[in-house]
Amino acid sequence: MARISFILVEPTVPGNIGAAARALKTMGFNDLRLVKPCNYIYSEEAKKFAHGSVDIIETAKVYQDVYQATSDLDLVIGTTAKKRSSVHDYYSCHELPGLLKQKGSLLYSVGLIFGTEESGLPNEVLKECDIVSYIPMSDLYPSLNLSQAVMIYAYTLFLSEISKEIAEPKNQDIYSLKALKQKLTRIMNVILANNDVLAGRIMERMMVMGEDDIHLAHSVCNKLLEKFEQEGYL
Repeated sequence: MARISFILVEPTVPGNIGAAARALKTMGFNDLRLVKPCNYIYSEEAKKFAHGSVDIIETAKVYQDVYQATSDLDLVIGTTAKKRSSVHDYYSCHELPGLLKQKGSLLYSVGLIFGTEESGLPNEVLKECDIVSYIPMSDLYPSLNLSQAVMIYAYTLFLSEISKEIAEPKNQDIYSLKALKQKLTRIMNVILANNDVLAGRIMERMMVMGEDDIHLAHSVCNKLLEKFEQEGYL
């Protein structure tokens, strides 16, 4: 159904990179992306924790910022340990498979972003994510190791068989979720140029729609874009 990429932002412990690689491989995933990671390439600790998954480390792509790491993805999901004050809907890791499956053939690539060991993802990164997700935990100790969080998401998606039917979506360039995001961005730049909060909320709600509603949204956006172009707004 969709290719899943796991993106670690500024991981500081080589062992966590190795353990995350092991988690991915045991669950059938292989796309590990690292944003400004620590020096892990020659780390014996990373190799030790990878335990048979060194190939995932060796083929991991390295980026200088989150935008570069996610620019080719249809849907970007930020992960957080707890709900924050920023305006977002929060979806449990158990809800993600349903949200992804209902997009059908219009969704090809998904990225899950994980923050640093100490502070997680900053609000400015979460703000740019299409969806924000969390792992339900006891209030007594609401914290997980980075690689443990990666394993929980990998296991949850593995059980749902999200990545078992990877295929290029039909009419990807015309009707895909990524194409809809691009259309919405153009429209909101015209009608909501000075209201980033409202624009962000609209985009967020659009990203949880199912396949039928995505097709409908494309039709509406096409009409709006045609109208804007005729009137010289674009």
